[in-house]
Amino acid sequence: MTKTLKAVLAIICMGLFQQCSHSQNNSTKNTTLKMDTTKKNNPVYSTTDSTRVVMTDEEWKKILPADVFYIARMKGTERPGTSKFEGFKETGTYYCAACGNALFKSDTKFESGCGWPSFYEPISKSSIIYTPDNAHGMQRTEVQCGRCKAHLGHVFDDGPPPTGLRYCINGVVLDFEKARAAEKNYNEKPGNE
Repeated sequence: MTKTLKAVLAIICMGLFQQCSHSQNNSTKNTTLKMDTTKKNNPVYSTTDSTRVVMTDEEWKKILPADVFYIARMKGTERPGTSKFEGFKETGTYYCAACGNALFKSDTKFESGCGWPSFYEPISKSSIIYTPDNAHGMQRTEVQCGRCKAHLGHVFDDGPPPTGLRYCINGVVLDFEKARAAEKNYNEKPGNE
């Protein structure tokens, strides 16, 4: 191989390496941003509105990214170990990626080893709907978003105290908003739960 060809190949490889590391760095940063920019095309997405959302699958398909639609509306499952939130440790709130409904606080998240983000308690009684799921020859309890009925995952009774529950959630249907410093400090004071 000539010196010129080696130099050209070295430059190409360096460019590819920089693109790879840049895209990996951006994907990590995106999980700590307030909300994904695709939400601006979703007229029902709100982290403050608690009005029930009723739409057809055709309407959802027009406003949701394909991966979110597959999990939320078709009751799909992401591959274990692939969620950006599985080992995620930031302090804040997890929301439904389809409608913006508040689902879980980060302090209820724990490492279950199951391959999906796990929580021991939802943010409120109305944030989750429980539905029997007898698919695939198993008896399980499906958990859905309390606002839009998006499929989130399943709940099991093998979690840690104080509830003993494990909400096994598909990370694709979760959004995350980092806690503001003032809010975090207020919540950490005794009596401010």
